[in-house]
Amino acid sequence: MSDAQKVADRPAAEPPGANSVDRFFKITARGSSFAREIRGGFATFFTMAYILVLNPIILGNAKDKYGHTLDGAELVTATALVAAVMTIIMGVGGNLPLALAAGLGLNAVVAFQIAPLMSWSDAMGLVVLEGLLICVLVVTGLREAVMHAIPQPLKQAISVGIGLFIAFIGFVDAGFVSRIPDIANTTVPVQLGATGSLSGWPVLVFCLGVLLTIALLARKVRGAILISILTMTVVAIVINSVADVKSWGLTTPKVPDDLVAAPEFGLIGDFSLFGSFGETTVITVVLLIFTLLLSDFFDTMGTVVGITAEAGLLDEEGKVPNLGRVLLIDGTAAVAGGAASSSSATSYIESAAGVGEGARTGFSNLITGGLFAIALFLTPLLTIVPMQAAAPALVAVGFLMMTQVKHIDWDRYEIAIPAFLTIAVMPFTYSITNGIGAGFLAFVLIKTVLGKAKEIHWLLWATSALFLIYFAINPIQQLFGVR
Repeated sequence: MSDAQKVADRPAAEPPGANSVDRFFKITARGSSFAREIRGGFATFFTMAYILVLNPIILGNAKDKYGHTLDGAELVTATALVAAVMTIIMGVGGNLPLALAAGLGLNAVVAFQIAPLMSWSDAMGLVVLEGLLICVLVVTGLREAVMHAIPQPLKQAISVGIGLFIAFIGFVDAGFVSRIPDIANTTVPVQLGATGSLSGWPVLVFCLGVLLTIALLARKVRGAILISILTMTVVAIVINSVADVKSWGLTTPKVPDDLVAAPEFGLIGDFSLFGSFGETTVITVVLLIFTLLLSDFFDTMGTVVGITAEAGLLDEEGKVPNLGRVLLIDGTAAVAGGAASSSSATSYIESAAGVGEGARTGFSNLITGGLFAIALFLTPLLTIVPMQAAAPALVAVGFLMMTQVKHIDWDRYEIAIPAFLTIAVMPFTYSITNGIGAGFLAFVLIKTVLGKAKEIHWLLWATSALFLIYFAINPIQQLFGVR
């Protein structure tokens, strides 16, 4: 159904609500019902609940500059708390069936790009700064200007590159791929398994998980990622109880003594707003914030417009209702995610599952947010998932993000080459920032040599200049005698 048809299908007149709650959320006015909203809230939760497992694993498996790791139980609490609070706020303040939680891709930037350069509290402070910057951009109206500055193909290439990066992380963390030590004088940097072949029960769990996940995705089963994680966790628990497994990594799959436990709030508020500036160069800090901003910024815009259009809520001019408030709440979610040490929170495309079940208002968010609140007390169950059971989800998310590649015009070199470099450099250098920088610099260079420099937005010129300094920081320091 087209967007125009969906708009046309909405009731011409707004019938009176049955009660104050109905009228506040415009449930009847939008052609919905309490039953449909409740079903939609449950559907959205079960489709995106995998983040309660994946976010603690991604952040918990990474080390900061000083070798410190974040506690898994505390990460579960932080992830669930931010998702619960911000999803409810979006429902009440934005009145859209749009749930929020820690963003995949964003957490990878924090874990594998930012944390190795500074302490965890400093890294989360950068997330808070990024969220505050988004709020400022929304309030001043500059968010649209930034949107127009980055060419659409580069936005899509960034999404594809992050997808490949996430998939690579999944393969490595599950043990399907391993780094070959340089001392062996080998000609390739990575290999299959630990010895050039696959062996061990944990790797088998990962392989079966990948097969199950892609089968469920191919069948378009709702909640495919969550179903796969839960199924393979059960398989891992059974294997661990009957087989002699030397190591599963950081998490051993076994039934906990207690199924319910009090939330652990140790990470809440553990951030340093400006500590990062003392850990690395100002240029690096600015580019790291810019990387977070880009990832958060464009994912949110695409998600908000896509979900609203699917729900038939766009107005006659194709605009999102309450867009200013929705974007401000989304920016606030990034601040909340950093302040809680759960990484930046953002709007979830999985909200489409709730829309598919009939959700049309923010009332469904009360259900989704309430379920996340209940999850606060299920930490023992959520912390038994081994990486081998969760990593297939990273591979699946990588595939889903990779599908954006079809929108890039590969016949136009001025677009194709920067897009290729963006996509390739991310996984090959294990850095999202490097990929974005390579793509931006290539785009500016090619446009300039083709005599199209006037087509480049000034914001892109400024950002590319920063990236040039970023890549050349070592020779620049040597030139000026700075160590």
